[in-house]
Amino acid sequence: MSDPRAPRHASPVAHTTLVDSTSARTIGDTQQLEAIRKRLQRAYGQFGGVIRLLDEGASCEKVVIQMAAVTKAMNAAAFTLLSAGLKECLIDPGVDSDPATEKFEKLFLSLA
Repeated sequence: MSDPRAPRHASPVAHTTLVDSTSARTIGDTQQLEAIRKRLQRAYGQFGGVIRLLDEGASCEKVVIQMAAVTKAMNAAAFTLLSAGLKECLIDPGVDSDPATEKFEKLFLSLA
C-alpha cells in the first residue's frame, strides 16, 4: 500500500544532472534512474515508518532499526546515482577525466 503523501511521477523518469552546473553530467540510463527512484520511494516509506513508530511509542530498538534502514536505502540510492554517472563519464570520450574524477571523489567522500 503506498503512502498518499508520497510524491507521484506522472511522466517517465527524467534525466538527472550530476556534479555542478558548470560541468554538468546527465544520467541518461533510464533503467538506472528508475532503480534509484524506487530506492528513494522505499526510503520515503521507511522514513514514514520511523515517524509512525515514534507516534506509537515503539521501543528505541525498533525506531533505530527503522532509521538504519532509511539510512541504508538513501546511501544505496546515492551510490547508485554516482556509479551510473561515473560509468557514463568513463565511456564519454569528450569528458576530461581529471576534473570529473576529482568531483566524483568529493561526492563519494561526502557520503562517508
